[in-house]
Amino acid sequence: MATMANGKATERPRRGPRPLRSSRGRRRPAAALGALVLLLAGCASMPSEGEVRRIDPPSRSETDSQARVFGVSPRKGAQPWQIVRGFLEATTSDEPEFATAREYLTGRAAHGWDPFARTTVLDAAPSVRTSDRSSISEEKGTTLEVTGSTVALVDSEHAHRPSDGTYRETFQLVRVGGEWRIDRLPDGLVVAEADFERNYESVNTYHYADLGPDTGAVTRGEDVLVADPVYVRERIDPLTEAVEALLDGPTGWLAPVTGSAFPEGARLADGARLSPNDSGTLTVPLVVRDGKGRERPLRTGSAQCDRMAAQVLYTVGGQVPAKTSRVRLTGGGGGAELCSLTRDEAEAYAPGRLGGDGGQYFVDDRDRLAVVLGDGDRIAPVGGPFGTGQVRMSAVSVSRDEKRGAGVSLDGRSLFVAPLTADTGFGDPLVTSGAQRERDGLTAPSWDGLGDLWVADRDPDRSRLLWLRGGQEEPREVEVTGLGRGRIEALRVSSDGVRMALLVSEGDRTTLRLGRIEREEIGDGEPRATVEGLRPIAPRMEEVLDASWAGDSRLVVVGREAKGVRQLRYTATDGSSAGPSTLPGLNGVTGVAASENSEKPLLADTEEGIARLDRAEWELVTDEGSMPLYPG
Repeated sequence: MATMANGKATERPRRGPRPLRSSRGRRRPAAALGALVLLLAGCASMPSEGEVRRIDPPSRSETDSQARVFGVSPRKGAQPWQIVRGFLEATTSDEPEFATAREYLTGRAAHGWDPFARTTVLDAAPSVRTSDRSSISEEKGTTLEVTGSTVALVDSEHAHRPSDGTYRETFQLVRVGGEWRIDRLPDGLVVAEADFERNYESVNTYHYADLGPDTGAVTRGEDVLVADPVYVRERIDPLTEAVEALLDGPTGWLAPVTGSAFPEGARLADGARLSPNDSGTLTVPLVVRDGKGRERPLRTGSAQCDRMAAQVLYTVGGQVPAKTSRVRLTGGGGGAELCSLTRDEAEAYAPGRLGGDGGQYFVDDRDRLAVVLGDGDRIAPVGGPFGTGQVRMSAVSVSRDEKRGAGVSLDGRSLFVAPLTADTGFGDPLVTSGAQRERDGLTAPSWDGLGDLWVADRDPDRSRLLWLRGGQEEPREVEVTGLGRGRIEALRVSSDGVRMALLVSEGDRTTLRLGRIEREEIGDGEPRATVEGLRPIAPRMEEVLDASWAGDSRLVVVGREAKGVRQLRYTATDGSSAGPSTLPGLNGVTGVAASENSEKPLLADTEEGIARLDRAEWELVTDEGSMPLYPG
């Protein structure tokens, strides 16, 4: 995946009239490129007695993070604030149905409270205080207020989204048998971020891309799997919970551009708890439940069953303890086998299969597109016009099949597409910008796995996003819903063709957002695409300089937090952190390139040259080039 650096944030001097983003005239490397930084998460703790105050999470070791945590029952004679704090602490336990937490509730509240409705994640442990409107009365009880600063919300679909609001809810308590108990409270959980990170893990569920009129653009276009991250409880049967989330279908944000092979109403048979056997086979008993709650064993054809099994196999495959090598679907508990699928047989459905092999490229000091050969000890210009330097480029990208290149001219005004091997010229530009300055011209282009090319024109008089089907058709203007007055400074499309990462500038700030690409046919079969559902995916970054796809559901980002230093870190497509959250330090980094194949090393553009992350250490690839990129 090519770098998507924001032009106005990555200015460097070049020889002659070279554009702003450059490595020319660099100093030779004079220092080591970085050092590994390890971060340890904290764990919130709420004491059972003491004055009403905020509880800050103490530090904990990695060993502690694996310990099982159980709630403590209410203490006899506890005061109202102690009951609320004890309840909040008990909700961070590893009990499947929060049995101990329910001991802090009245019978009516315990029956009606739904802890799975949502989870509100706070930056620190919630504060408990007496409500301004409250007074303690034996007859009427009392009301306490729980508050905190929200950093994220996880809904009933297990979907995570960043939030920077304020949590403020009231808990009403009454006397029951002489002891205070919570009688009214909001549904869901409210937890400190440290407790959330300890108790929950992110798992990718997989659904099939809806490519609309472009389904036939690639072989088996109906079988392109897209990652949909959800959060499950790490120590409460996460395998079963992940498959249940898969059967629920794609989360709300991704649903408009994906679908499932499972029929509506498909569920696990009652009481099913999933675990692979000693040979790595996972048996999944399936039923269909109608609107009245009646169940019948699921029945399906072999082709559809294989597609369902592929979804399960890749969903559970990311959970290391599972070690599932084969999925077996059955019609109900103890029912007949519907189909089975091994990892080898599921290769045709592999997520990221449209991503390409992932060659490493960059622009050398003679303004040519060059490729890294072998283990990185040799570099050479590519074939075709991009390897001759006949047209000086400000940005270049390579198609996923590595057969074509797309480049923007030095002045930012012209987009050229040409083969990487054939001895031909560039021909006429496919897109021309009316911008007067390079920084207001065309962004670096991006290829999806369908062979389509995307580029944004930053012309202040006509800013727009353009789509070139097959990388050669007439450019079509694409509406970006929710962009407002923001301007697209850079973009990268995922290989599946349904997600687009955008660097958007608004005022003095540039943020990273994710949009979904919705494709349809309009009158006379004319294709149309729109980008919908823009959402922030690096919300804590005060300024984002660059980003690149780095897997099925994560990106690597260059940026800085408020009052922080520039750093490299991973972020998930739902805006949550994706481990490792930070990467080995690197001085002077201005851009980054990654592959959707996580086995490929990261490449970084720095003031000293192009560096590559190898075995947790950065090494210099060349000091005579810039703009490293992977296909895409």
